[in-house]
Amino acid sequence: MISNADRRASEARRAASRAPRAAAAACKVTVCRGCCCGDARKVPGVDHAGQIARLREAVGTSAAVRASDCLDVCDQANVMVVQPSPQGRAAGGRPVWLGLVNDDDALTDIASWLRAGGPGIAEPPGVLDLYAFTVSRRVREALED
Repeated sequence: MISNADRRASEARRAASRAPRAAAAACKVTVCRGCCCGDARKVPGVDHAGQIARLREAVGTSAAVRASDCLDVCDQANVMVVQPSPQGRAAGGRPVWLGLVNDDDALTDIASWLRAGGPGIAEPPGVLDLYAFTVSRRVREALED
């Protein structure tokens, strides 16, 4: 005979296995924190330490946010690369490089876009066009490795 506790544990395991796995299927954001990005001497007046934490809080499970060593586009500090979710990639989304992300308004716009689905799923707020840039093939291929 199965106890109530065993039955509840079994039901909880089944429910967990059916729950959406947002983190695995979410967009990914790589935030440069190398030689220039995140450096108060290069970009003064920005709370570099709090920027990643604020972005993580704002996107919740809509995106995985990670810090990276230098992405080699120092003239665009602070740099972020938004990679589409698998669904976004299947819909034609490609990584979007954003530079000069040095204010909370930009973080708010990026987070809003990610919560809406990110590249391939949702159009970015128009203001993000001011932050988007094209990176050299050499730099882009180094990140993809």
